[in-house]
Amino acid sequence: MGKLAARSLRYRIGGFAATFLALFIGATLVMACGGLMETGIRNNVPPQRLVGADLLVTGDRTHLMATSKKHKKATTLPERVEIPAGAVDKVRAVPGVRTATGERTFDAAVLGGGAAEAKVQAHGWESAALTPYALTSGNAPARGEVVLDAATAHRVGATTGDRVRIAAYGGSATYRVSGVAAAQGVPQATLFFSAVDAVALSGRPDTVADIAVTLAPGAHRDAVRKGVTEALAGQAAVTLLSGDDRGAVEHPEVTQGGEDLVALSGVVGGLVILVAAFVVAGTVALSASQRSRELALLRAIGTTTRQLRRMLLGETLMVMAIAAVAAWPAGPFVGRRLYDTLVDSGMIADTVRFSQGWIPAMPAYGALLITAVLGGLLGSVRAVQAKPVEALGEAAVQKPGLHPVRIAAGLLFLAGTVALALVTALVLRGPVAASTAGPTVMCCAIALALLGPWFTKLVTLLLHWPVRLLTGPAGRLAALNCRARTAKMAAIATPVMLASAIATGNLYLQTTTAALADKAFADNLRADAVLTSAAGGVDPALLARVRALPSVAGASAYVTSAAHTEKPHDGDENKKGLPLQGVSAEGVAQTLAVTASAGSLDGLRGNAIALPETVAHRMHRTVGDTITLRLGDGEQADVRVVALFKGREGFDTALTSAELLAPHTTAGLPAQLLVRAAAGGRDRLTADLTALAAQHPGLKVMDRDAITAAHAQNSRTQASVNYLIIGMLVAYTALSVVNTTAVAVGNRRKEFALQRLTGATRGQVLRMMTVEGGLVAVVGLLLGGAAAASTLVPFGYALGGGTGAITGPPEIALTVIGAAAALTLAATLVPTWWALRSRPVEAARA
Repeated sequence: MGKLAARSLRYRIGGFAATFLALFIGATLVMACGGLMETGIRNNVPPQRLVGADLLVTGDRTHLMATSKKHKKATTLPERVEIPAGAVDKVRAVPGVRTATGERTFDAAVLGGGAAEAKVQAHGWESAALTPYALTSGNAPARGEVVLDAATAHRVGATTGDRVRIAAYGGSATYRVSGVAAAQGVPQATLFFSAVDAVALSGRPDTVADIAVTLAPGAHRDAVRKGVTEALAGQAAVTLLSGDDRGAVEHPEVTQGGEDLVALSGVVGGLVILVAAFVVAGTVALSASQRSRELALLRAIGTTTRQLRRMLLGETLMVMAIAAVAAWPAGPFVGRRLYDTLVDSGMIADTVRFSQGWIPAMPAYGALLITAVLGGLLGSVRAVQAKPVEALGEAAVQKPGLHPVRIAAGLLFLAGTVALALVTALVLRGPVAASTAGPTVMCCAIALALLGPWFTKLVTLLLHWPVRLLTGPAGRLAALNCRARTAKMAAIATPVMLASAIATGNLYLQTTTAALADKAFADNLRADAVLTSAAGGVDPALLARVRALPSVAGASAYVTSAAHTEKPHDGDENKKGLPLQGVSAEGVAQTLAVTASAGSLDGLRGNAIALPETVAHRMHRTVGDTITLRLGDGEQADVRVVALFKGREGFDTALTSAELLAPHTTAGLPAQLLVRAAAGGRDRLTADLTALAAQHPGLKVMDRDAITAAHAQNSRTQASVNYLIIGMLVAYTALSVVNTTAVAVGNRRKEFALQRLTGATRGQVLRMMTVEGGLVAVVGLLLGGAAAASTLVPFGYALGGGTGAITGPPEIALTVIGAAAALTLAATLVPTWWALRSRPVEAARA
């Protein structure tokens, strides 16, 4: 059977092209996702500014979150974990350590007019030797002086001896440029203060961001690592990094980005494998059905079912081998392009090194083998089931029956669809329902694909008479053809259904979720203006001056972070913890739309917290009780519940005092000052705040519209990653639409020839095929719409507004409909036109 399979492949290259493309693209996408997963797992960030450090001692950001009374899960703390400054001397005393430099790292901005302003990362001059930075002019900074890197100096137009204003840690001051330094391979804009100024401007005189260690000649790294660990035991929870792992200290955001990338690549790879299995099964089934007479003849001369299955599976595996060879160079190329796209979207930092070795190829080829075997077995089921006596008859008249295993699997997925829909609609509330609504559309699409002939026949029967009445003789013949070829029509309509279901369901889920987030943000914000800083933090002392303005009705400091609840245990808390907003008790009622249902928000001072009612109910806590939080920088805090309020479903965020939360963030300061205008004084408020900002260089004023627009833009940026995923899957299934349709139509040359010999013209055949293509597109779109509705309708009820809660531009649905119709018609009419080029007599003899 192997020789027969090889000969079949040799003489039916055109017929196997669709299977090759389905396997090749599937393997390429899975391999690309494997490369992204390897990149996320390795999370290699080559050091740049700290390349001269042999070891980096940094605060341990790993937190073990309790998932139950007996189990814990490692999560990453959202803020930088500082190290006590006294640890530097302990590390310096370890044998084998040549130097130990306590790093001060904080945001700053060189202020200027318009584009001349430059955001930079500031450090003490002692860390410049770690790169090393070399002075191209001037001297090391003394107190009141600063050294700029060459790129920043060029951007702001400063040279040695000039005076520049720099904003840092909530204020700004003028410094003399004592020198300009340069280093290779450090794209980050950087400046250096004197050691005294760096300590003051970091805001944390008792801690350092990290400790950079260089080894003495002849020292062994492992021995020094062990010595440092022992020296700091019991004083600070630290992590020692070397090699490419050192880059995570310079770019701490890559830790969370790596986890997100691993999760994303795993989900996308799984979906690609799932879709590929059905695409391959459809193309194999269609190819086998086109060879029904040949297969029937083999059965009639004594070929067993097992032999026939081995031949068909052998053909698929041979095509798979060719696809695997072609995917080897294509996978890394596509993976790199996807990586670049994710970098542009901001999901991962551009400092993360893309990694794709031979390891991702192994699961990709394993998935390719599974896809080929499953697709080949599913696609060949019908072809090998006929009894020898009935085989030749079946070649002429197709039976619509389905294999019992396929029926059982389809009904199982249909039941799963119903279960997920009920959970989405009746159990979950708010945007969190998207966690089950998303898988629902895939579950329903799989059920419809498995039971495709049944549903296709049902829809075709419903459309039969309308098509005949509206399209005339060509339509009547097309409708009869579709009813006679239910299985083949289902094979063509299935990829249309998959593409339309995935696109419509997931895109409207995404637009609805984004709209909900934007609405929740806008509804929660009562402030008319916001004060921010160019350096990332606002001095809380400015709050009193803002409140004293006659146009101000209320003002509050504002900072965000997250914490993990340790006592009591919150079993429903997600891995990122409980979102926190730090506010000022005196202004929270005027600037945020939060009303206490129990207790009072006036108590948000010091170690106090206000909880959403749902969170308090899960914890079995009420006003006056105490809970223990693990804050974003790893510090533990016991906080007292002073108020409960009705939170927004899906956006449960607790309120704490800004004076508690801000010191435990990386910036160490409130991020913003929220300001509410007095009655009728919004324009005057803007003028007053602008005048105040002019007195404090580095402050910026944003009105309410600008704030909500910035939040919406951030949501759209994050959504672009999901659009990329959906686009990949839709493009893949769209290609399968073209493949299966072209194969199905291309093998009807004899049928077209017989029609022309009996008097039909080319135009009549083309009109008939146009109606057939349109009918296939309508069937696929209707089934895809049903699959999309299985997720959107329950999600709408979970949001409390039924189907009216689903929001999104109608252009999405119109584009899906138009693209599906255009692809199906093009894939139908082009092969038909090509088949009609030959003379009818020659085509009938072929």
